[in-house]
Amino acid sequence: MLYGRSTELAALDELTAGAREGRSGALVLRGEAGIGKTALLDRTAQSASASGMRVLRVTGVEPEADLAFGGLVQLLWPVQDRLDGLPEPQADALRAVLGATRPPTRDRFLTGLAVLTLLADLAEQGPLLCLVDDAQWLDQATSDALLFAARRLAAEQVAMVFATRDEGFAAPGLTELRPSRLDTGDAVSLLADLGLPPALRDQVIAESAGNPLALIEFGAARRDDPGSFTPVTVADRVLSSYRTQIAALPEKTRLALLFAAAEGRGDLPLQMKAARTLGVGLEDLEDAERAGLIQVTESTVVFRHPLIGTAAYQGAVLARRIAVHQALADAADDPDCRARHLPLATTSPDDEVASELVAAAERAADRSAYAAASLLHQQAARLTPDRRAQVRRLTDAATCALNAGHAGQARDLTEQAERSSPEPEDLARLAPVRAAVMFESGERREAARLLLRTHAAGPGLGPAMLRTGATYGWFAGDADSVREAAERLASLGEADPMVEGMAHLVDDDYARGLPLLERAVAAGQDGSDAARTRALHSAILLGDDAAAMELAAAEVARCRAQGLIGALPQALHLLAERQVLAGAHRDAEASVAEAVEIARDTGLRERVAWLGGVPARIAAIEGDERRCRDLVRDVPDVGRVAGESALSLLELAGGDYEAALGRLETAAGPGPQRHMAMAMATVADQVEAAVRLGQPGRAERPMRAFEAWARAGRQPWALAVAHRCRALVDGREEDYREAVRLHGQGRRPFERARTALLYGEWLRRARRRSEARDTLRSALEDFEGLRAVPWAERARAELRAAGDATTSAKATAENVLDRLTPQELQVVRLAADGNSSREIAAQLFLSRRTVEHHLYKAYPKLGVGSRRELARLNLV
Repeated sequence: MLYGRSTELAALDELTAGAREGRSGALVLRGEAGIGKTALLDRTAQSASASGMRVLRVTGVEPEADLAFGGLVQLLWPVQDRLDGLPEPQADALRAVLGATRPPTRDRFLTGLAVLTLLADLAEQGPLLCLVDDAQWLDQATSDALLFAARRLAAEQVAMVFATRDEGFAAPGLTELRPSRLDTGDAVSLLADLGLPPALRDQVIAESAGNPLALIEFGAARRDDPGSFTPVTVADRVLSSYRTQIAALPEKTRLALLFAAAEGRGDLPLQMKAARTLGVGLEDLEDAERAGLIQVTESTVVFRHPLIGTAAYQGAVLARRIAVHQALADAADDPDCRARHLPLATTSPDDEVASELVAAAERAADRSAYAAASLLHQQAARLTPDRRAQVRRLTDAATCALNAGHAGQARDLTEQAERSSPEPEDLARLAPVRAAVMFESGERREAARLLLRTHAAGPGLGPAMLRTGATYGWFAGDADSVREAAERLASLGEADPMVEGMAHLVDDDYARGLPLLERAVAAGQDGSDAARTRALHSAILLGDDAAAMELAAAEVARCRAQGLIGALPQALHLLAERQVLAGAHRDAEASVAEAVEIARDTGLRERVAWLGGVPARIAAIEGDERRCRDLVRDVPDVGRVAGESALSLLELAGGDYEAALGRLETAAGPGPQRHMAMAMATVADQVEAAVRLGQPGRAERPMRAFEAWARAGRQPWALAVAHRCRALVDGREEDYREAVRLHGQGRRPFERARTALLYGEWLRRARRRSEARDTLRSALEDFEGLRAVPWAERARAELRAAGDATTSAKATAENVLDRLTPQELQVVRLAADGNSSREIAAQLFLSRRTVEHHLYKAYPKLGVGSRRELARLNLV
C-alpha cells in the first residue's frame, strides 16, 4: 500500500495508459532519497505488467557512474537479439555498447538514435515501459542516449520514467513530478504496523519530516531503542541508522557488504571470486540477508536501498576499500571493469596502471562515450610518473571533454596541462582544444591567434591548425589572422585555395580571390569529407547558389546516412539558408524545424539561437514584423549580419529608409565578415535605401566593392543585382534590361522580383505604362508566390498607378502544403518518392510509428488516403 501518492500514481497511470493507446511519453520523478521514488516505480511496473505491457528496467549505480554505457548495457542486455533489425550504423553503435564489436562510433548521439529505434521496434509487439531508477548515477553516455530517445518519442507506444535525486541528471524538456512529503494522516497509517505508542509515534513523524523511508527506519529504530535521536538532516539520519545496523554485523559480513558496495553492479560471482582472496565467502552474507539489508539470488546481490550500499562503503576504512578494489580488479575478466577499480586501488604513480586506463579510455572514445573517456584519461594522468606523458594524457582528457560537450571542463583541463609543461610541442598539442573552447566562448580572435602562434611546434598538426586559425580569424573579423594563415600554409607547401582565396578577399582583391574559391569548390566535389566542407563554404563565399545547394544537400544526406546527428543541425542550417535564397521558404522552415529539434535534443543551445536567423529572413520577406523581431532578438553575435539583414529588409519594405541604411552601415563594418555572401547581398538594400533617401553617395563605396565582387565571381544573380544597383544610382535603362536578362539565368526569385518592381517603377515614370504593367505583373506574380506581402502591395500600387484598374489585393491562393507542419512536409515528400516508413525514419532520426503518425495526420490535410495517391500530388 502506498500512502499519500494519489497524484503521483495518477500521473504514472496516465503515462502508461497513453502508451497503451499509442501515445508515447516520458516523465521524471525527482526528489530526495527515501521520498518513495523506487516504490512508485515498483507499483508502476506491477500495474504495467498486469496490463500486458513489457517492462525494461535499469538502476543507476554510484560506482558505475563513470563506466561507459554501464547503464545502457543493463537495460538492453535482455533485448540484444533485436539489434539485427536496426539500420546498420545504429546496430553497429549498439553492438559496440554491448561489447559484441568495437567499431568506432563517430557521433555521440547515434547511440541515442539506435535506442529510440530499438525501443520503437520492441513496441511493435505491444506497449513498452522503460523504468530508470537512480538516474543521477547513470554514466553520461547512457544518460545522453536515453534522454535523446525520450525527447523524440511521439507515437511508438513507449513510456519512459526516470527517477532521480534532486541533484544531478538534468533533463530539460521532460515533464517533472516531485513526490510530496507525507502528511500526518498518511504518516500515521504508514507507522501503524510498528505498534509505537502515540507520543513516540508523533516524535518519529516530526523527525522524519514526511519522508517515507525515514518514517520506516526511524520508527523501527525507536521501537528497538526509544531513546535514540540524532539532530541531523533526514538523509544523514537514515544513513547513520544504516551504519549502525552494519556496524553490529560480524567483521566478515561487513567486508562482504563492502565488496557488494564497491562492485556496485550486483555481480555475485565476481564479488565472491574477489572476496575469497580476503577470506570471505558466500556464507558471510547470511547475517546481512537476514537483517533485510540485502537480497541475494543465484547470481546477484541487491541492497534493499542504495543508501545501505553507501553506508557500507563509507563506513569502511580507506585501507579496506583499497584492498577490496584491488581484489575486484584482479578478479575481473572484463578490462573495462578492471579499469574501473584500478584507480581506486592505486594511491601512487604507476605507469602500468595508467596505460591500462588509457586503453580503456580509447575503447570508451571508440564508442563515443567521451565523458567516460575524459575521466579515464584524467585518472591515467594522475597515475603517470612522467610529466610530459602526464600532459599528453591531460590533453587527451580535454579533447574528450570537448567532444562530450563539456567546454568548461575542457578549459580547466587545458589550463592544468599548460601549468604542468612549458614545452612548445606539448603546448601545440593543447592548442586546438584550447582554441576550440575559446572560439565557442566568444574569444574568436584570441582562438585564431593561439593557433597561429603554436602551429609550428606541433609535428603533423601545422596545416590543420592554420586552416582552423584562418576560419576562426574570418569569423572574428581578424583580417591579419587570415592573411598570416595563408602565408604560412604556402611556406609549408600546403597552400589551401580556400584559405588563400579568403586572404585575397580581406584585401579586396576579388579578381585573385574568387578564382581560388572556385578551385576549392571543384576540388571538393569528389574529395574527402573535409574537402567537401571547404568546398561548401567556398561556394557560399562565391555566391555560387547551384554548387552551394548541391553541396549542402549532399552534406545533409551524408549526416543522415552515417548517423552524424551532432553535425546535422549545422548542415541543415546551411541548406536552409540556400533554400531561402531559392525561394523555397516552406522547405527552409522544415529544415530549420528539424535542426532546432535535434539541437535541443542534443543540448546544442547556441545552435538553436543561431538558427533563428533563417526564419527571421523569411518573416522579413513576408512582412511578419513581430515574428522577425522576436527571432532576431535571440540570434548570437556570430550571426549578427543575418539578423541585421532581416531587420533592415523589414524596414526597407516599410519605407523606413534611414533606419535600414543606418543598420546596414553598422552591421557591415570592417573585417572579413563584410565579404560573406549574406553581407554582400545586403549591399543592394543599402543602395536602395540610400537612393530613396536622396543620398546615393552613402552607398557608393559598398556598391563599387559589390560590383567588383560580382564581376570576379561571374554569378548571374550577383551580376543582375549589380546592374540593378547601378541603374538605381545612374538611372540607365540598359542596366535594368541587363539585370532582367541575367535574372533569367539565376536562382533568386526574390531578387528577380525586386528588380522587376524597380524597373517597372522606372518605366512608369518614363510614361511607358504598357511596358511597366507587363514588368510589374511579373514582379507581383513572384512576390505573391513568395508571400512577400509588403512587396506585393508595392507592386499592386505601382500597377494601379500605371493604369491597371483590374489589379486589387487578393487572397493568395492556398498551397495545400501550407496545411502541413514542417515535419509532416518532410515525411510526405519522402513517402511520395517511394521511401518506406522505416527508411524515412532512419533519414529523419524518428521511429517508424512516428513517421506513420505524421502520414496519418497529413493525408486528410492533402485530401488523399494512401501513398499511391500521395505520389500523384505536386509536392514541390
